[in-house]
Amino acid sequence: MTQETIDQILKFRDDRDWKQFHNPKDLAISISLEAAELLEVFQWSGEDIKAEGKTDKIKEELADVINYCVLMADACNLDLDEIIQAKIKLNNKKYPVDKAKGKSEKYTEL
Repeated sequence: MTQETIDQILKFRDDRDWKQFHNPKDLAISISLEAAELLEVFQWSGEDIKAEGKTDKIKEELADVINYCVLMADACNLDLDEIIQAKIKLNNKKYPVDKAKGKSEKYTEL
């Protein structure tokens, strides 16, 4: 995600004076609610685990999740690149390629 996109998300919020409502608790709730709406796309799909025919709704709900994540990072004064890079580094330690490649087990079971 570019800084320009992040700035557009924040400008949208600021133009509406919504920052006053964006505390970490409410943003965490919003992230969870939007993630649930993303899950709803697949509800009752049985064996159908693909995204075919669902991409428009997936894009819409995924964008909502990401937007709220950007707002959460801003509310907590977190740098998205920094926290994502730190998580990638941690995951590389937890899931080394030689142990995890092609496996779905949790790192504690590798």
